Amino acid sequence: METSPVIPTDLLRRYDRPGPRYTSYPTAPQFSPAFGEEQLRQAATASNGDPIPRRLSLYVHVPFCASPCFYCGCNRVITRDVKRAEPYLASLEREIALTAPLFDPDREVIQLHFGGGTPNFLSPGQLRAVVGTLQRQFHFSTAEDRDISIELDPRHVTPDEIAMLADIGFNRASLGVQDFDHDVQVAVNRIQRVDETLAIIDACRRNGMRSVNVDLIYGLPRQTPEGFSRTLDTIIAARPGRLAVYSYAHLPALFKAQRQIDPAQLPSPDEKLGLLQLAISRLTHAGYVYIGMDHFALPDDELARAQTRGGLHRNFMGYTTHADSDLIGLGVSAISHIGNTFSQNPRDIPTWEAALAAGRLPVVRGMRLSEDDQLRADLIQRLMCQGEIPTNALERRYGIDFDTYFRAALESLAPLVADGLITRPDRNFRVTPQGRLLLRSIAMCFDRYLTATPASTAPTFSRAV
Repeated sequence: METSPVIPTDLLRRYDRPGPRYTSYPTAPQFSPAFGEEQLRQAATASNGDPIPRRLSLYVHVPFCASPCFYCGCNRVITRDVKRAEPYLASLEREIALTAPLFDPDREVIQLHFGGGTPNFLSPGQLRAVVGTLQRQFHFSTAEDRDISIELDPRHVTPDEIAMLADIGFNRASLGVQDFDHDVQVAVNRIQRVDETLAIIDACRRNGMRSVNVDLIYGLPRQTPEGFSRTLDTIIAARPGRLAVYSYAHLPALFKAQRQIDPAQLPSPDEKLGLLQLAISRLTHAGYVYIGMDHFALPDDELARAQTRGGLHRNFMGYTTHADSDLIGLGVSAISHIGNTFSQNPRDIPTWEAALAAGRLPVVRGMRLSEDDQLRADLIQRLMCQGEIPTNALERRYGIDFDTYFRAALESLAPLVADGLITRPDRNFRVTPQGRLLLRSIAMCFDRYLTATPASTAPTFSRAV
């Protein structure tokens, strides 16, 4: 893909409408309570029977945060009582013990990620214990590309603790920054010093971590081009291998903490688009490759290299280099993707704990993908990761005539073709540099659930830009 997408503001404005982020297809609102523990067990058994065993990716959700960030839409529990973690970890150990035997022992774990919440709410000793339990129950790969990663709040971790995390085996870290501007930080209840953040980035490098990711958000209250530009200056100088620049989705009806934000202080739609264009311009001129959606990486980062060789993958953890793996989600609200199924744990801790105390896998909803779901998921995955729709390959794999099967989708896609967001130089489609900023809008044309769901019952999504 080219490195510097530029798109007129009027075009961005035209397609800035709500839509899924496509960390899965079908998206989570389509999951059903009819899919439960027995269906998950069947999916695991079926996946073990694949001629070539798929590797495993593990995700562990740590829901606790010491204070609320008002912009946050994650599933988290606000507490300063570190003892709250102890019963949670006991239940997590039970879930691991119930889950691991479902998978053949020769299936290697190639990726482990701790997300939240704030995973470093747990002490290094507690994290060591969880990783140790996982390593005893699962067969971890020793390959050089094995990833053990963690999301960190730089306000609550020290350089000495980074050394401990590296000793445990963590080789990637993702740091939340959002914006260094003090007025913005006050408005979102997240005061975070530049020096403490840079010290953590430096500690990650000194202790041998392969990559550091930094998260930024545009569209926050009191955010200005001048203030955001200073944040970009600081981050570019720190040179993390990867960046995620997310759009703030103001959905106070869904996320209680966002009701603390004064909507009058939010940038206007045009101002928000200007912040996005600023970030893209500054980062691409600094040498970062625009991966897709919200992600950037240096050209020598494994994420950029995976995209070049066609090995990039997108799931609930975002973009990853480990495409050929089943995802096992552990902890409250975690989502698994095993074979052609999705399954999700309860969003509240008591329900999750009760299931485990009764010796049950804590599955509350999920779905088994139909052949149509699998076809569209494959298409959207290739679109999101490689910026193309390989018509010929999809026809061969699924035994369809593409233009006949997707007649309605192609009619929806026609205006985006006319606007230069996607082209069809041969039988295959290719996203243009401008279209890469609107991958969600392109994917929505192929999402049959969007047209099948009545507007009155449709789920609430964030805006595409």
